[in-house]
Amino acid sequence: MQFELSLKEGKFLVELARKAVEEYLQNRKRIKIPENTPEKLLQPCGVFVTINSLRNGEKELRGCIGYPYPENPLVEAVIDSAISSATQDPRFYPLSLRELDKVVFEVSVLTPPELIRIEKPKDYPKKIKVGTDGLIVERGPFKGLLLPQVPVEWEWDEEEFLCQCCIKAGLPPDNWLLEGTKVYKFQAIIFEEEKPRGEVRLKALGGK
Repeated sequence: MQFELSLKEGKFLVELARKAVEEYLQNRKRIKIPENTPEKLLQPCGVFVTINSLRNGEKELRGCIGYPYPENPLVEAVIDSAISSATQDPRFYPLSLRELDKVVFEVSVLTPPELIRIEKPKDYPKKIKVGTDGLIVERGPFKGLLLPQVPVEWEWDEEEFLCQCCIKAGLPPDNWLLEGTKVYKFQAIIFEEEKPRGEVRLKALGGK
């Protein structure tokens, strides 16, 4: 992966995501890009911010929104994605200020999605790798994205990953086998808090 980030830069992004949400929930204001932002983090880049509740040491999704493509400066995209993840994810009610001490923030910085070229659709599983790739499935107006950490957490193989991405797009699970369905893959560098307001670490996916 050509785009690399240090742990220090990852910590900057995760702390920025938390700060953006805290400021927005307290004052309904969007924070400005910090003056001490490293030059590299001003480059356009795709990013997703995931917020997880912690219950008895187990993580439970609380919000996840982002930008698949490098449309905005990375720091700006993190601020927007963090606020949207906390307040706009249609699957959850908006995060409350008192929940901030019970959630962990995760920032996934993405490589630009690449169209997977195949001779026949059944070749798709050979072209992706669980633990490395994230997926976007697109068919007509339908589009679904799953980050690389999702199939690892759910212990899916490549075929199940493709099926679940179709479901995320609002399609039947076997639609990746139909001509005309497009599948893209991307990679991510992921940083996460070890506990609410805790140390930030680089998340290793492992996988198969």
